Amino acid sequence: MNTSPFNKVQMMTIDPDLEGQRIDNYLKTVLKGVPKSLIYRILRKGEVRVNKGRVKPEYKLKGGDIVRVPPVRVSEPTELPSTKLTKVAELESHILHEDDSLIVLNKPSGIAVHGGSGLSFGVIESLRALRPQQKFLELVHRLDRATSGCLLIAKKRSVLKHLHEQLRVKTVDKRYQALVSGAWPENRFKVKAPLQKNVLKSGERMVFVNNDGKPSETRYRVLERFEGATLVEACPITGRTHQIRVHCQHAGHSIARDEKYGEESFDQRLGTLGLNRLFLHAHSIRFVHPKTGEQVKFQAPLDQNLSSTLKKLR
Repeated sequence: MNTSPFNKVQMMTIDPDLEGQRIDNYLKTVLKGVPKSLIYRILRKGEVRVNKGRVKPEYKLKGGDIVRVPPVRVSEPTELPSTKLTKVAELESHILHEDDSLIVLNKPSGIAVHGGSGLSFGVIESLRALRPQQKFLELVHRLDRATSGCLLIAKKRSVLKHLHEQLRVKTVDKRYQALVSGAWPENRFKVKAPLQKNVLKSGERMVFVNNDGKPSETRYRVLERFEGATLVEACPITGRTHQIRVHCQHAGHSIARDEKYGEESFDQRLGTLGLNRLFLHAHSIRFVHPKTGEQVKFQAPLDQNLSSTLKKLR
């Protein structure tokens, strides 16, 4: 166990950028490796003080607050991945846009957005390794490991809050391209089907259409037709896990090479054309830039495997 630097009382002054963050969430970030139960215990017992007074876990920090953090035992911090690893170094070339507020990344297929579930690192850990001077880097939203395309990363807490609010009020416009089986009907513009998340005995997450699930909606538009397949644009109105994939399956037109929700014969046919990954790509994203207040739009080109598959189908 490593007890430094929290082997003695720490007095921490809150940066104005952290204004509005709950004290419990702040401590979870600062005291990485400390069990949540211990964080709530030291709050409950009054060992954590803000401006010399006791606070509840829901207390919202203000810029300039002085937080007293008692001595606690912290696990060894998780090491960031080496920037010499090819997968990490390659991410640099996938950055579509970067400024002092955010990064827009064209996430490659096959890399998770963050480590966990047996993965030592993901996109966010890799970017932190590539940007060691950057104090704050957090995912704004997520993409499935197999899905590629536009992913936003915030460089400031205020930017993260601003973008989360845009996601909450549904003013962020996210467009995906998906290659689906069969002929998607010209007049099918949306799929509305409630989704329920289940964890199987194996630990695998599966999502099912279920009346007891959460309301979910995806809008669709046909982009191009092929023999036995359709390229569609999917625009998720809600943001449920595996939403586009399950809605396509529910509509009777599964996405190509979807290991969880796909059609075996369709996947085999696309495999013979060289498609070796899920054909789901977050093609574009439009939102209000938190700093300038202007609408911005970014587009991520299809990778070599997806574009060559479309060429062969044509």
